[in-house]
Amino acid sequence: MGMNIVVLTGRLTADPELKYAKSGKAFVKYTLAVNRSYSKDQVDFINCIAWDKVAEIIGKYLRKGSMIGINGRISIRDYEDENNQKRRITEIVTESVEFLESKKDNSKGESYTENNYVEENNNIDVDDDFPF
Repeated sequence: MGMNIVVLTGRLTADPELKYAKSGKAFVKYTLAVNRSYSKDQVDFINCIAWDKVAEIIGKYLRKGSMIGINGRISIRDYEDENNQKRRITEIVTESVEFLESKKDNSKGESYTENNYVEENNNIDVDDDFPF
């Protein structure tokens, strides 16, 4: 038995864009800029995805530069690009988000979680190019 738990804090690198899979499930892809604790000059840019209610909250309330904390898990999936080349992507599946800054639309410390997260979200087809 293993564990796959990720906890990150960082800032959104762009406005998140809420989209819907063919199944009707809401999702949002975003990149989180995370400063390394031992070096102020080094930043990791981490690809993330959220589904359902968490995606709707991220899409509605957060913008480029928003400081958030997330809990989730690492997901590695394979896909074929437009040239039928096999590709692999690693991303963080966001299971909960916490707003770490006070803004008009939300107060510091508000957190949201998706209690009914479904594991098979890894394989949902979308209308758009899915990879980052």
